[in-house]
Amino acid sequence: MHFFYSSEQKAHSPSTFLVRGEPTPSPEHTGRADRLLAALESSGHEVNTHNGGGSDSLDQRLQRIHTARYLTFLQTIHQRWKDLPGASDVVTPNVHPTGGGQRYTSHPVAQAGWHLHDMACPIGPTSYQGIRASAATAEIAAEFVKTGQGDAYALCRPPGHHAGPESAGGFCFINNTALAASVLRERLDRVAIIDVDLHHGNGTQDIFYSRGDVWTGSVHADTEVFYPFFWGSSGEQGTGDGLGCNLNVPLPLGSDGTAFMLGLETLISGLRMFQPEAIVVALGLDAHKDDPLAGLALEISDFFDIGARLAALPHPCILVQEGGYPTDTLGINLAAFIDGFTQHRQH
Repeated sequence: MHFFYSSEQKAHSPSTFLVRGEPTPSPEHTGRADRLLAALESSGHEVNTHNGGGSDSLDQRLQRIHTARYLTFLQTIHQRWKDLPGASDVVTPNVHPTGGGQRYTSHPVAQAGWHLHDMACPIGPTSYQGIRASAATAEIAAEFVKTGQGDAYALCRPPGHHAGPESAGGFCFINNTALAASVLRERLDRVAIIDVDLHHGNGTQDIFYSRGDVWTGSVHADTEVFYPFFWGSSGEQGTGDGLGCNLNVPLPLGSDGTAFMLGLETLISGLRMFQPEAIVVALGLDAHKDDPLAGLALEISDFFDIGARLAALPHPCILVQEGGYPTDTLGINLAAFIDGFTQHRQH
């Protein structure tokens, strides 16, 4: 297992997000990466760092999973926003096309409402630098696996699995997991994504929903009563060429590790039928019982078991960091997962 990270990710450092109408300190801050990085290093893992810019092909690769106008928005919106009279230093939408917008306009306020799905994705003056560095980390890890050098872990923040073809949401801007799968597809015909985050990976689902070459599966807290609410039911199975290539396993709020492992087995059964050549794991650690987003009730030992179960799959694997927010156990949960995975990996 090789580990990848860029300190340039710290350029994105949101201070607050909106929770039930109240500005609240954001748990998706640079301290997340600090804790995860410290856990890897204290466990004896060498972390490969990079400058955060990504390869010469990164922009082209991003256009396979996101629209060109969305990528332009991410890169340019802060300066265009600041040029507005009386604008704040952070891009936050105040209007959304919730009834189905009829046109896409050039105005920064309109574009912010179009592309920022919720109030958890403020964009500051250096945010794009950090967002891009996170994506570049997933790209580098995927290149490592694609070229047959072994398994890889990408320490990505901000996370990515809520980012759709042209929308940000849930702290996510660029879909790092989808990017990793797209890089693998340059060499392989069939790639699977298995999402073990607390939340449904709605952006990942949207990107691949009508495609038959990338299978997507997610076990998560039931979105009938939990974020992201509008996606994630068991009836969402894909469409067109992608019919049968999407599998969701929603769990009741407060479910423990036993229920989670049963859900994971359901995903693995579907994955086996797809017969992928490589796997991308959207690795969330926020299903732990102490996570501040509080949806499931996993213990530290459960993350070891999840890692061990995924390690038993006979495919090259990329682990892309998704959720998991600052608690005393965040780094311990990552170390447990990595221990379970590496100790049970068959070569």
